[in-house]
Amino acid sequence: MNNKKITIAIDGFSSCGKSTMAKDLAKEIGYIYVDTGAMYRSVTLYALRHGMFGADNSIDTAALEKAMPQLKISFKLNAETGRPDTYLNGQLVEKDIRTMEVSSRVSPIAALPFVRKALVEQQQAMGKEKGIVMDGRDIGTVVFPDAELKVFVTASAEVRAQRRFNELKAKGMEADYASILKNVQERDYIDSHREVSPLHKADDAIELDNSHMTIAEQKQWLRERFEERAK
Repeated sequence: MNNKKITIAIDGFSSCGKSTMAKDLAKEIGYIYVDTGAMYRSVTLYALRHGMFGADNSIDTAALEKAMPQLKISFKLNAETGRPDTYLNGQLVEKDIRTMEVSSRVSPIAALPFVRKALVEQQQAMGKEKGIVMDGRDIGTVVFPDAELKVFVTASAEVRAQRRFNELKAKGMEADYASILKNVQERDYIDSHREVSPLHKADDAIELDNSHMTIAEQKQWLRERFEERAK
């Protein structure tokens, strides 16, 4: 195994399995893994807990913008799962940020320019030394435009909704396929059409449609792309 450390940027639509791929690769090659989606979910959770959503789901942007400098999101390895857990201001929030309540509100929060600016700064600081795998919506286009390996993951909305449904059920959480599919489609639209850093494939990214691939096949594919670029 050679020692050339690179930056790996994995972007794609929600629930397309990019986090699982990214986590597994980072663990295998000894890189740091950062789930930027968890960072936006943490801000959403903070806004929910501090009454920043109106009855009509409008956001109190002034209050949130004022709070942003105090929001510190970090990741610590969970010895039991072998995966990183998300902490918001030192408090473990890994399970809280995965609820449907957060999922249904994260895209409007992630579309706010001041939220993106603050989190992109945190992400870039995390990746200064390379040797990092980061996944999200704008990693290859905005956060690390010079990343040596960029992957854009996609899958059909129906496949992604089914995966999300299975994931929630496996965790013993409430799940309704129709509302999950609607949420996936709404998030796709917001993520692709927002003014700041919309989701799109970087010109030099490799596209992976994993609609009909197993997790093992995806892992193998990503590992091969890494080996090519790290030479």
